Amino acid sequence: MVDLIVFNVIQVLVVMAFAPLVKGVLSRLKENVQSKRGPSIFQPYRDIWKLFHKDEVVSEQSSWIFRFTPYIVFVTPIFVALLIPVLTGYPLFFAFMGDMLGGGFILALGGFFATLAAIDAGNPYGAMGASRTRMVGFLAEPVFMIVFFTVSFIAGSTIPYIVHKHWVTPLANFFEPAHVLLMIAFLMLILAEAGRIPVDNPSGHFELAMVDESRGLEYSGRGAALMKWGGSMKFFVLCCIFLNVVVTPWGLAAGRGIGEVLLSIPLVLVKILALVVVLVVIESSLAKLRLFRITEFLGAAFATSIAAMITRLLML
Repeated sequence: MVDLIVFNVIQVLVVMAFAPLVKGVLSRLKENVQSKRGPSIFQPYRDIWKLFHKDEVVSEQSSWIFRFTPYIVFVTPIFVALLIPVLTGYPLFFAFMGDMLGGGFILALGGFFATLAAIDAGNPYGAMGASRTRMVGFLAEPVFMIVFFTVSFIAGSTIPYIVHKHWVTPLANFFEPAHVLLMIAFLMLILAEAGRIPVDNPSGHFELAMVDESRGLEYSGRGAALMKWGGSMKFFVLCCIFLNVVVTPWGLAAGRGIGEVLLSIPLVLVKILALVVVLVVIESSLAKLRLFRITEFLGAAFATSIAAMITRLLML
């Protein structure tokens, strides 16, 4: 039992340590595709370090929501990392504390408080971005529910480790039409939830066009560092769910030796790098959608997830 707890801790440390690196690689590759030099892949670490050493400015008019939100945004991906297969293919100590639906609600909790904090600060741009974020959230949440229900229906369980086993044995399960449609719907969902193109432009600096980034405009110092770090970890956790549970549940540690678990770290990072390259291609090929066309994008994701469920029902 002690080894399972240790591995759970290692999973959390991996998420905390490598999440900013994934964001840095994504930004660098995107700039390189556009024939620019781009920032260093370690720039997110420097930004977080710099923000932690700056003074924090908090409005006297803001409430406890504004002060506590950075900690909630930072902690929620860590809780989800305890429930999902990040490094091991077998359940760890906290694996059965929650299922995929519970993990989705925990991630949504951080976004909910970030939206409240954006309004609480009194900045008009924050409230405008919060309303846009909620619009995207209200459209994305039904897709989340249908995707998770479809995954659970196909695998016969809502526990990520059991779903992960379903795709591994037999291999033919991976190529089922329902599974392919599910992967497409989940990828579209990641683009929406992570604030990536075509739903949002994370590198944009124009307040009137911001969606996800506008919620953190009023934070400075430690609060801004926690918001950035928490956002990076949320993206890393979504990538792990997509890759280790739905798409490529290979490369995870099968044994209980510490060597196998540590060896799985570079394998998981290679898989995430492959996903990052796919995201760079998508973001370099598409333009940011106008606000009211985001509904069409998420409507397509919803229709795809429904098609996956119907396809599975027809195969029974």
